[in-house]
Amino acid sequence: MDLKLEVLVVPVADVDRAKAFYERLGFRLDADFATEAGFRVVQVTPPGSEASIIFGNGVSAAAAGSAQGLHLVVSDIEAARAELVARGADVSEVWHDADGIFHHAGEANRVAGPHPARADYASFLSFNDPDANGWIVQEVVNRAPGR
Repeated sequence: MDLKLEVLVVPVADVDRAKAFYERLGFRLDADFATEAGFRVVQVTPPGSEASIIFGNGVSAAAAGSAQGLHLVVSDIEAARAELVARGADVSEVWHDADGIFHHAGEANRVAGPHPARADYASFLSFNDPDANGWIVQEVVNRAPGR
């Protein structure tokens, strides 16, 4: 049985602000539903992704900004950084982990620049949405077998 990741819930304080931010980054607006009682669900999908994110009013009990380590994958980390900056995101410089294996939480062990060998899964950049939900962009050119 396949179990495919469909949606992640991202807690936000201001739904319209979050919607504008993600649309500005190029995420596709899939849905924006609201009830008269104030319940609202917004779904957006990153370009090229099969999985989406949802945010809204009454969608999550988590504190706004508490989602951390959300990962997006790109084939060219430097081009992705340039596009995100052009779209108005406050993006970190490209970095890699000193241990060369994935990355540590927070900013511990970060080394400036892409991984020296440009190894897949080893170069990153980061940014936050307006509520401080933390995103990581990871470079993968050749996926590991089975992925």
